[in-house]
Amino acid sequence: MSTVTDTDAQTVTDDQTETIRLVNGLSCDLPASSPLAKLLRSQRTWVGPDAKERLRILRAAKSVAIVGASPNAARSSYFVGTYLQQSSDYRLYFVNPNADEILGEKAYPDLASLPEVPDIVVVFRRGSDIPSVVDQVVAAGAKTIWVQLGIWNEEAAYDAEAEGLTVVMDRCIKVEHARFHGGLHLLGFDTGQITSRRTLR
Repeated sequence: MSTVTDTDAQTVTDDQTETIRLVNGLSCDLPASSPLAKLLRSQRTWVGPDAKERLRILRAAKSVAIVGASPNAARSSYFVGTYLQQSSDYRLYFVNPNADEILGEKAYPDLASLPEVPDIVVVFRRGSDIPSVVDQVVAAGAKTIWVQLGIWNEEAAYDAEAEGLTVVMDRCIKVEHARFHGGLHLLGFDTGQITSRRTLR
């Protein structure tokens, strides 16, 4: 038996209920198959760091691990890894248990195998995989998990914050780094163009 709050007052009973988080921070249990649960599930309530905070995260970091990095040049993780390797000063680690080397660097099977605790863990995994990655990030002792553009798991974001992690989600670290450092072209590529425009350092 569970009471729905901040919606029409009603009580529902169901063997398969789901806890839904509301915009005001409260939560309620609803039958997982109900239209209201589906509607609320589709609406995002989690809000991550704003632009100034994302800049602070990027400025403070010295090392970045990419979980789900791929040696396939057609994959977005490869493109992002190439950019960070060439356009940032981060110590970069690639995590993929099925690869020995990525972009000329050793690939590691998991976060626990890295030679240091990374400041930022960038994640290229399915949304359903994010909870297990959060557990790995916490176990490794990293403080920030950055879930790549197009990947969303709101419950995992709330859970990660409850574990003390800083969470950035559904944002591309390459795009964010480039835009803060004056190298973001209209199409999202670092043009390498030299200009007199003042950039952030």
